[in-house]
Amino acid sequence: MTVNTVATQPIDGQKPGTSGLRKKTSVFMQPGYLENYVQAIFDGVGGVAGKTLVVGGDGRFFNDTAIQAILKMAAAAGAARLIVGQGGLFSTPAASNVIRKRGAFGGLILSASHNPGGPEGDFGLKFNMANGGPASEAVTAEIFARTKDIASYKILDVADVDLGTLGETALGDAVVEIVDPVADYAVLMEELFDFDAIAAMFAGGFTMRFDAMHAATGPYAKAILEGRLGAPAGTVVNAVPLPDFGGGHPDPNPIYAAELYDLMASPEAPDMGAASDGDGDRNVVIGRGAPVTPSDSLAMIAASAHLAKGYTRGLAGVARSMPTSGAVDRVAEKLGIPCFETPTGWKFFGNLLDAGKVTLCGEESAGTGSDHVREKDGLWAVLMWLNIQAVRQQTIAEIQAAHWAEFGRTFYTRHDYEAVDAAVAAVLMNDLRTRFDTLPGTDVAGLTVSAADDFSYTDPVDGSVTTGQGIRIYFETGERVVFRLSGTGTEGATVRVYLEKFEEDAAKAGGDAQEALAAVIAAAEELSGLKARTGRAGPDVVT
Repeated sequence: MTVNTVATQPIDGQKPGTSGLRKKTSVFMQPGYLENYVQAIFDGVGGVAGKTLVVGGDGRFFNDTAIQAILKMAAAAGAARLIVGQGGLFSTPAASNVIRKRGAFGGLILSASHNPGGPEGDFGLKFNMANGGPASEAVTAEIFARTKDIASYKILDVADVDLGTLGETALGDAVVEIVDPVADYAVLMEELFDFDAIAAMFAGGFTMRFDAMHAATGPYAKAILEGRLGAPAGTVVNAVPLPDFGGGHPDPNPIYAAELYDLMASPEAPDMGAASDGDGDRNVVIGRGAPVTPSDSLAMIAASAHLAKGYTRGLAGVARSMPTSGAVDRVAEKLGIPCFETPTGWKFFGNLLDAGKVTLCGEESAGTGSDHVREKDGLWAVLMWLNIQAVRQQTIAEIQAAHWAEFGRTFYTRHDYEAVDAAVAAVLMNDLRTRFDTLPGTDVAGLTVSAADDFSYTDPVDGSVTTGQGIRIYFETGERVVFRLSGTGTEGATVRVYLEKFEEDAAKAGGDAQEALAAVIAAAEELSGLKARTGRAGPDVVT
């Protein structure tokens, strides 16, 4: 078999973000674009000769074609074994698990997570390291550096691999192993959760709707919820992964999962609603008439995690991304365990998890996970909630009310302004930064600013410093506003505004978050002038 060395030149804009490189699918399909980036990954991680790699993705358009190129390039680079999910499918947490279980050098995960798919949609590729987690900033910096001086890439001249048949086949000197993408993950979940108790709950008449959004989690949810736990057939809907996610947007928020939210607010609501995103790392959990915000979900899981058999030992600590609300902080304080505040991006939890400093971590953007893998895990969070309900014999609404009575409620919301002109977004952020010294003591929409800064983080494990992670503005009465530019979009800039307010009085813990946060929302607009700057009447998405 022939190894072709193909001359190339650097392509601008191949800088990986918080979750690898994400671009429009049409960009990735340009001649040499994918190949340049894959070669930069192999070079940036120090080579893959003799290594085992895991490869798979969320099944979006171009997934199968890209995998064939990656396998041929990995074989040309001397990789020894390539473990691929059948049909090219791996949810991101399942891929993390296989990397760890098989002792792989790392993995290439093809996904743009919650972004839409299809020829007009988005595509992404990231490298996960031997611990199963996203590449560190130091490694992504090396990868980016390679994209800027690449002169050639190597690829095997050979027929495509059959991704649909389980078993091993030779690809040059490499072995390609096609595996069931669900099997190892299902075994892990049964080790962590009391499947007998959850199955008994379903047998007793518990009802549920899980919307897989035609994305990666469908086969996993069908196998576990309906197959192993005995939930009635049809509990999992939109279960077949499709290249364009059925024309939908695989993000489990109130906008893109509106049908599920509407169902759960109706008289016909089942006991529990849940959904996951494109690659299976995000989640939403909804009780009958009781949606649970991701920030609250993290806090409530922390308070009851000991009820699941894999966590009876308790939690070593918890961690949350900076924009996530402070709800989990109060749980950690009561449990007497440390709580870490990190930049956005799951890779920042990796060192804490590897060092045993935390067991549970989460982000406000519908991501929750634990030390079982090194990625957030949507189905894991859903199973945790099922386990908690089975043991406590309470509904989600009852668990939520009890939590607020004990810990108070942090009213919380996120307002997203999507596809904003990048220059406009940059000016907005810079204008806020120039006012840090003058904002304290200023009255804004009836609230008085107490402090303002740009979040920076010093990793307590390796001492690395990360700066410029989001503008925080605090008010004297305890409210907080955060302005941050997201790194997960593929065009323009997404400006995210996070708003929160703590209410200690349980009698005032009910009600709508937007109403409770009205003054904070007004203050954020007065501070930023977002509507005027973007020419919009309001945010594109409210969660």
